[in-house]
Amino acid sequence: MEWDQLTGQLEMLCPKQAALDFDNVGLLVGRKDKEIEKVYLAVDALDEVIEDAIHWGADLLLTHHPLIFSGMKSVTDQDFIGRRVVKLLQNDLNYYAMHTNYDVKRMADLAAEKLNLKDPQVLEVTAVVEEREEGIGKIGNLETAKSLRECTQLVKEGFGLPDARVFGDLEMKITRAAICPGSGKSVIDEAIAKKAQVLITGDIGHHEGIDAVARDLAIIDAGHYGTEYMFMEDMKKYFQEQLPEIQVKCAQVCHPFQTI
Repeated sequence: MEWDQLTGQLEMLCPKQAALDFDNVGLLVGRKDKEIEKVYLAVDALDEVIEDAIHWGADLLLTHHPLIFSGMKSVTDQDFIGRRVVKLLQNDLNYYAMHTNYDVKRMADLAAEKLNLKDPQVLEVTAVVEEREEGIGKIGNLETAKSLRECTQLVKEGFGLPDARVFGDLEMKITRAAICPGSGKSVIDEAIAKKAQVLITGDIGHHEGIDAVARDLAIIDAGHYGTEYMFMEDMKKYFQEQLPEIQVKCAQVCHPFQTI
């Protein structure tokens, strides 16, 4: 498939203009005249991901998190990001990132579906498009009231997780929940303002957790990766249904840390 045809499909699904101002999405490494037959999907462009994509013969590495986030003053093999960029270029492997544009257009809805939220609304509005609010995360009501303990079990089952960190009284009753896949520190105030009783997210530190509880907001920290690795299966399904001529492979699901 020609590059422009493929990226046209991706940008109809998740337009680059939907990304937040700080983000870096789209084609980050490679050439626009490349034919694409095989796409490798991952959350992050790790060394082992790039090696596996090359070994498989991928033409495109498509990740959720962008490898190049802030400005680079040089591209050499003297640092880990430069080394990965050099490896991509040496092996003629195009690299494309779908980050907060995917969060806005796909991730929040998928997360709300996993929790069966009723009448989900945008948690943090980032834009209004044709009179429709778009943004990060969702907030809605649970089908039935659940204890925080039961709600945590629902999260574990929905996202396929072995465990989750919880801030709050495990027996408190939850009827209204907010979900922000990835890092959700910045949406705590918004969750409280919109009357959430629990926020499901990742990357919550000690102080954010205990301060949220003091403000009557429980937190379920299901992990940054744990709430976002669904990107791979979702995009795999998209390719299979919409672009079946493209071969697709997903990186192995591998949480970035272990609890011992």
